[in-house]
Amino acid sequence: MKMSMLLDSDGRQKGVPPFIIGVAGGSSSGKSSVCEKIMDNIRQFNSGAEQQILSISQESFYRDLTPKESEKASRGEFNFDHPDAFDMKLMEKCLKDIVEGRPTKIPKYDLKTNSRLREYTPVKSLEIDVILIEGILILYFPEIRNMFNMKMFVETDPDSRLAKRMYKETEELGRNLDQVLNHYIEVVKPAYEDFCLPTKKFADVIIPRGADNKVAIELISRHITELLMNPPEPSRRQSIISALEPRKRHFSDTSNMYNASQRRDLMDVLDRPH
Repeated sequence: MKMSMLLDSDGRQKGVPPFIIGVAGGSSSGKSSVCEKIMDNIRQFNSGAEQQILSISQESFYRDLTPKESEKASRGEFNFDHPDAFDMKLMEKCLKDIVEGRPTKIPKYDLKTNSRLREYTPVKSLEIDVILIEGILILYFPEIRNMFNMKMFVETDPDSRLAKRMYKETEELGRNLDQVLNHYIEVVKPAYEDFCLPTKKFADVIIPRGADNKVAIELISRHITELLMNPPEPSRRQSIISALEPRKRHFSDTSNMYNASQRRDLMDVLDRPH
């Protein structure tokens, strides 16, 4: 994939900030897998793009816990699914750097110790074409949401999400099964219903069945590839100005995929009295 170029005020070539996609969905809904499949597809459609696509997890922006909060986390009682669990000021700063074409540093977080590591992942935004940012509350904060070019919501059956979460927590993180189940019932499920699920209304595209929905993922991948290969052609100066402004909502060709009012094949059903 060849990175699109613009001209700066001196007539020199300047890289365009990456196409940023926010991917929301419940815990263990398959957000990371969807991102991986989209990245793989784009790489297949455009050979040699391995260094130009990046995936970032909102989990990297969990904030440092106080000693009392750390004790609660060790007992499986701290609510990591609540908006207050994230350092959104830092995330907003990192995303603003990316949108404005500046290099930035993404923090690293250790889920086993529930602590932020003292190391970072450097990101040179002008060398990247696509950034996928996934997380349970990635569409919750307006300041963050407005910086995305495209917004997606991964919708997966609750039983499947619970099964995947149980496996991850017990097998990968070594936590107690009873503790995981109790935490899910008391914390995770209510937080999903209160904070995550309502953000589905902000999504341009909803992906039912998560990573198993190969058709939707391929459609989205091809659409992103087309935008990268054939970007809109406003004036070069206006393109630079737009890149520095809050991102406008991007309406993809698949935006109305699940809008029943636009489905001709459902008109008879929609017109029936209920």
